[in-house]
Amino acid sequence: MSQLHFVRQGTGQVVVLSHARGCDLSMWDAVADLLAEKFTVLRYDHRGHGKSPVARGTYTLNALADDAAALIEEHAGAPVHFVGLALGGLVGQALAVRYPQWVRSLVIANASSQFRVEVSHEWVQRAQLARTQGMQALVESMSQRWFTSAFLADPAGARRAADLLAVFNQTDALSYAASCDAMTTLSQTSNRRIACPTLVIAGTLDLATPSALSDAVVLGISGAQLHTLDTALMSAVEQPGVFAALVKQFIRKI
Repeated sequence: MSQLHFVRQGTGQVVVLSHARGCDLSMWDAVADLLAEKFTVLRYDHRGHGKSPVARGTYTLNALADDAAALIEEHAGAPVHFVGLALGGLVGQALAVRYPQWVRSLVIANASSQFRVEVSHEWVQRAQLARTQGMQALVESMSQRWFTSAFLADPAGARRAADLLAVFNQTDALSYAASCDAMTTLSQTSNRRIACPTLVIAGTLDLATPSALSDAVVLGISGAQLHTLDTALMSAVEQPGVFAALVKQFIRKI
């Protein structure tokens, strides 16, 4: 039985939304409202995030995919359209490999399939900072990674960013560190086993996951499509209307 906290809204085919590390399901507020006009939207908090239980010990992408599969089995009971951003995109890849029976289609936003050694070292450093100094030590750098300067300069964008950074600051530090640890061994070399329709969304201004890494995801999954947005990492937050429209258009073609 899944222990994850989730919110359901709308009617129709089920779309599952999986958030970025250090966020919670509120990251999807605007996108969820738009998708719920046509679909049942099921969004959830990863273990140790938001209102989901904290699970001490090692976090792996496979374990996070197992969490998502249990949620889908219990609360959807049929294959879903899975949409993941950043960490959620990594979980989506692992889910589609491990549980293809639960994934009707896959959207991978602002996520890679394999990180370079130097990038993995950054995650080790972030995990260490979270463990020793708490989440506050990472807030300023996260703002710069998550959002473009144009988004932060807009009053509405600045308010939205502040809300998400407040969630980040309140995230359990050890859970965040464990999620960082999961990143250090990322290598989705089995992605060629993904057979469902796949859309990859990249941010042209995303310094955390440069578009070249999204190109590699596309090349690793047969038939995958690529679409770029002029955003940083949080593409679904900076351009929720465009993001939701892309997802709707993608699903309509399936």
